[in-house]
Amino acid sequence: MAEVSAEARIEAPAEKVWAQLVDWSAYGEWNTTHTAFPKGGPATLAVGGTFQENLKLMGFPAEVEWTIAELEPARVLTIRGKGPMAVDLSTRYTLTPDGSATTVRIDGAFTGAAVALMAGKLKDSATAALNESLRKLGGLVA
Repeated sequence: MAEVSAEARIEAPAEKVWAQLVDWSAYGEWNTTHTAFPKGGPATLAVGGTFQENLKLMGFPAEVEWTIAELEPARVLTIRGKGPMAVDLSTRYTLTPDGSATTVRIDGAFTGAAVALMAGKLKDSATAALNESLRKLGGLVA
């Protein structure tokens, strides 16, 4: 298993950060691993909802079938996915209001046989991607 996380304080209220986070048409403007939603982003934002995403990590393209596992608007979004080579993924976005700003934390996990072979490089690459994504997200909403 490879687990990654990143956290940043964004100078914007949680509701504004959340609106950008779930604006699927602009998702690629800040999420550095995202390349496309082959069938569009989630039609409805609800637990149990599914969507497909194409992404690139460590230079490799992958298609992931995501399911929304947890949802608390403007606070928490957890998605769990199935990727290539029997890799399971999860991503949790947590927004914590802090005065007029918001602390945004992203936690991710990758499991599966293929992950064990490259866990160190995957963690480094994914952590760098999360930090860059948070920097871009902050730039869009601040």
